[in-house]
Amino acid sequence: MGIIQIKQAGMLTTVQDLGRWGFGRFGMPVAGVMDEYAARVANILLENDENTSVLEITLMGPTLVFDAETAFVIGGGDLQPRLNNAPIALWTIQYAHEGDTLSFAGLKSGCRAYLAVTGGFQVEAVMGSASTYLRGKLGGYDGRALKAGDVLTTSQAVSQKILPGLALPLEYLPQEREAIRVILGPQDDAFTQKGIDTFLSATYTVTNEADRMGYRLDGPKIEHKSGADIISDGIASGAIQVPAHGTPIIMLADRQTTGGYTKIANVISVDLPCVAQKKPGDAIRFEQVTVQEAQRLYREREQRLEQLQQFVRQHAEQSLQRISHYIVTINGQQHHVCVEEVV
Repeated sequence: MGIIQIKQAGMLTTVQDLGRWGFGRFGMPVAGVMDEYAARVANILLENDENTSVLEITLMGPTLVFDAETAFVIGGGDLQPRLNNAPIALWTIQYAHEGDTLSFAGLKSGCRAYLAVTGGFQVEAVMGSASTYLRGKLGGYDGRALKAGDVLTTSQAVSQKILPGLALPLEYLPQEREAIRVILGPQDDAFTQKGIDTFLSATYTVTNEADRMGYRLDGPKIEHKSGADIISDGIASGAIQVPAHGTPIIMLADRQTTGGYTKIANVISVDLPCVAQKKPGDAIRFEQVTVQEAQRLYREREQRLEQLQQFVRQHAEQSLQRISHYIVTINGQQHHVCVEEVV
């Protein structure tokens, strides 16, 4: 167990896990990480459960100080992380020692980074989840974004199986997509053919109104047959609403559970992380796929994540056979030292 002090909070830093599922019928949004792939991969590298709590860091990163040895991984968008002001790699197991400072030099690509630590962060679960739902002021750290002076507790000491420098193999790195794949419906019949053609051919821009609830886009208007209002029904993650003004809104992690606007399409699950890494000013196009194609892509992603888990476990087992671990005390400070046998 260790302590992480928040010296500067960044623009929007929250505790999240994979979300608060199963309570939609009571009007409770799912919340959770915006980029599920990044959070899951970061946890897998540390041999955490994939649902272990992480910090979601948006656009501008915080400054954190560790009070104990901590293994961590940063994945997702590149906010140029620094450990004691030295650049460190994304998607790679890093070690912080007592007194080390983690900071971020600024956004280079993407929008959101994810900080995973061994065992996750100790926060009180609400309805079985550590996720922060900002509008409801619940979950995470007192139901709010982190601020300077906050203190986070990490859940687990560093395991000898976790070795610094293990990097995510290239084939598992996420790929950027400008064309976001969608399935038409459930109310695509509320739009004219011209409206659907516009939706699938136009380039839209993420506006400054984009947030965790939804991304409002700017671009060509999508034409309805008669009107935009419907009897309220459920809103899935990635549902694309088109109100009367004719520009689409992609509903995301903090979306409400029901809504009364027509939904022209739904972003497929595997492309939601691509949407989450779009920032205001970025371009988005939509590409239609079938339900069968979306299911195939989903199965392939899950298979890749299973393969990654196997890779990490095998690496840990092999490393234990050739690496010795020592605790070295220098000037009163303890350091975890790994000595690898070279053949």
